[in-house]
Amino acid sequence: MADKTQTRALFLCLLICISTTSGNKPRSRRPCKELVFYFHDILYHGYNYQNATSAIVGSPKWGNKTAWAQPFAFGDLIVFDDPITLDNNLHSPPVGRAQGMYAFAQRTDPLMNKTRDISVIGGTGDFFMARGVATLSTDAFEGEVYFRLRVDIRLYECW
Repeated sequence: MADKTQTRALFLCLLICISTTSGNKPRSRRPCKELVFYFHDILYHGYNYQNATSAIVGSPKWGNKTAWAQPFAFGDLIVFDDPITLDNNLHSPPVGRAQGMYAFAQRTDPLMNKTRDISVIGGTGDFFMARGVATLSTDAFEGEVYFRLRVDIRLYECW
């Protein structure tokens, strides 16, 4: 009888110990990875096809494919293949390329905002399943042809 009581007590003690330990590690409020780099975007304007890195592929009726629709480029759809550099010099060796598309869907010019935040979800290689925030700021703006974005990325979930 004493063996059964001791066995039950030991089992109960182990059960309590197991149930009170946490299997999840606490989330850190500090980023696990921080990156800073620059996107260089050269918009095709009808004559610069050799070095253009983006082009308008869709525009409203009042727009055209070689200049942003006015006002505020509202309705323009742009595809891009921009070089990414570690400093703000366009002629620095690229460390990667940013590819995708963006659309102007507000009646404001987002390039003139001091900063804008976008979410980072996913990734490949070392950044597989990464989660975080990218803060974009316009570093240079030369009319409708060239702009440079500084990108500060803070990842909070790294694998």
